[in-house]
Amino acid sequence: MKKTGMSKLHIVLLLLALAAAAAVITAAVRTGLRTDAGGSAGQEGKTADKSGEDTGETVPLKWYVNFTWFNSLWGQNAVTRKITEKTGATVDYVVPSGNEEEKLNALIAGDSLPDLITLGWWEPQVETLIKNGYVAALTQLAGETDSAFLEEADPDILNWYRQKDGEVYCYPNSSFKPEDYKDHDIASTQTFVVRKDLYEALGCPDMTTPEGFAKAVREAAKRFPTVEGRPLIPVGVHEFDEYGCDSFGNYLMNFLAVPYEKDGKYYDRFTDPEYLRWMKMFAGLGREGLLTNDIFIDKRVQMEEKIAQGRYFCMLYQRTDFVEEQKKLYQENPDKAYIAVDGPRNSEADPHTLPGGGINGWTVTLISKKSRHQEKALELMTYMMSEEGQKLTSEGIEGTDYTMVNGKAVLTEAAKKLIETDYQAYVETRGADNTYWMLQNNCMQMAWHDNTDPALRQMEEWTYPYTVYLGQYELQFNPGSKAGLIKQKAERAWGAILPQLLLSADDAQFDRLIEEYRTERDNAGYRCLEEEATRQIRDNKKRLGIG
Repeated sequence: MKKTGMSKLHIVLLLLALAAAAAVITAAVRTGLRTDAGGSAGQEGKTADKSGEDTGETVPLKWYVNFTWFNSLWGQNAVTRKITEKTGATVDYVVPSGNEEEKLNALIAGDSLPDLITLGWWEPQVETLIKNGYVAALTQLAGETDSAFLEEADPDILNWYRQKDGEVYCYPNSSFKPEDYKDHDIASTQTFVVRKDLYEALGCPDMTTPEGFAKAVREAAKRFPTVEGRPLIPVGVHEFDEYGCDSFGNYLMNFLAVPYEKDGKYYDRFTDPEYLRWMKMFAGLGREGLLTNDIFIDKRVQMEEKIAQGRYFCMLYQRTDFVEEQKKLYQENPDKAYIAVDGPRNSEADPHTLPGGGINGWTVTLISKKSRHQEKALELMTYMMSEEGQKLTSEGIEGTDYTMVNGKAVLTEAAKKLIETDYQAYVETRGADNTYWMLQNNCMQMAWHDNTDPALRQMEEWTYPYTVYLGQYELQFNPGSKAGLIKQKAERAWGAILPQLLLSADDAQFDRLIEEYRTERDNAGYRCLEEEATRQIRDNKKRLGIG
C-alpha cells in the first residue's frame, strides 16, 4: 500500500479544524452547553461543565444591586476573599448612580443584564424579568448541574415563589414564615427613636399622643436649637420620592395599629381617621417651621451624615438603615446615641403593630439567562445560602473574627475592638455583619448570632413585643394590569399631595387636599384596586394557612 504524505496546505487546514473544534468544546463547557449526540446529555457532559470552571482560575461575575446606597466592594475584605476561595467566583457589583428604576429598565431594554440581579421583591421588574424570559429558572438549572441549591433552599419558600410552569426563578433574603414567629423573637426594623440625652433632658416626655408628641418636639427645638454647633432637626423621616415617604405612610400607620383589612375586605389606610388625626398634627408642626426643609429634600446619604452628627431629635425610621452611624455615636458617647421609645398610638392606645419579615423577604436574586456563567452564579448563591456561607457573611472568619462558645458565635477581642473603635474599618477589612446581605437568612443566623452589641441591642429588643406577622398583606400587582396601573396612579397622586398636606396652611386646606386625593383615586378606578387587593389577601392567607 502506497504511503501518501500530507501537503503543508492540508496540515494547516487540519490544524485550523482542530483549533476550531477545541474552541467550540471550550465555549460549550464555559456556557454550560451540552452536546446532544443521542437525544440527551450524559454524566460526562456534567463533569466537563464543572471541571471547566474549577481549574484554579476564578470566574468573574457581574452582580446588579438595585439600590443606589450599596457601595461595598468584592475582594478587599476577608469575607469576600474567603467566598472566592470556596466558590471560585469573583464579583463586580453594578449599582445605579441615579434613579434605580430607570437604570434597571435600561438594562432590561438593552438586553444587557449582568449575571446576577438583586432587587426588591415588590418591584414590578421581577415579573417582567420572569415573564419575558430574561432570567434562568433556578430549579431547572439546579437539576441540570447537580447543584446543591435545592438542598439549601427552603421548600416552603420555593413553593411560594413557584411560577405556573412549575419553576422558581428567584430566591429571597430575610424571609420569614408564620411559624418562625412561634420559635423566635422576631424584630421589626421599624422604630421610633429619640436622641437619648435630649429626650432625658426633657424629662422623657410621653410622645404617644398627638398633643404630647407636638409638645416634646416644640420643647426640643426651643431648648436645643443647635447640637454641637449645628442646627437641630426636630423630626427625622425617610426620604421623599415620587410615591411619598415611608415614615408618613406605612410606618406611621403601623405605629397607630391601623388595620389592613376590615370585615374581610382591603381597608384604605390612607384615609383612616386615626391616621389623618396624626397627620394633621404633623401639618401643624410644619406650619410652626418644625418640619425643616431638610426632610423634604435630603436623600439617604445626606441623612446618614446628619444622623452621625446626632442632629435629629426624634426619627420615625428603620433602625437597620443607620447601624454604622449609631455605632459611631455610641462609641463617642452612649448618651448621645439613639434609643427606641413608644411612639404614636391611636386614641385607644392600642399596641403598635410593627411588621417583621414576611415570606416574600426583602429582596430577591435572579440569574440572567444570558449569563455565560449561570452554573457558577448558582454555585455562589448556594454557598451564600448554606450554613457555612451564612456564618461567614454574618460573623466573619472563625478563629479570627469569632469563636463558637456554647453554640454561639462570640466575637474575638480583636474584632470587638475594631467594631467599637472603627466600625467602617471593620466592614471594609473584614466584610462581616451581613455586609453582603443578598442571601441573608435571619432565622438560620439566630441559632448562633450573639446579639450583645449595646449600641444596637436596645432598639432591636424594643420591637419584640410589637412585632407581628403581616406577610399576608404583602401584595404584588402586575404593572401592566388594570389594578397595577391604578395602583401606580394612586401612589403617585399620594406622592404629589403628601408634601402639600404637611405644609398646608390650615386644617381646612388639609381636608380639601385629602378630598382631592380621594377623587383622583376614585376617578382612576380605585374600586378595582380594592377588589384585587382583597382577592390577594384572601389568597395569601389561604396559602400561608392563617386565618
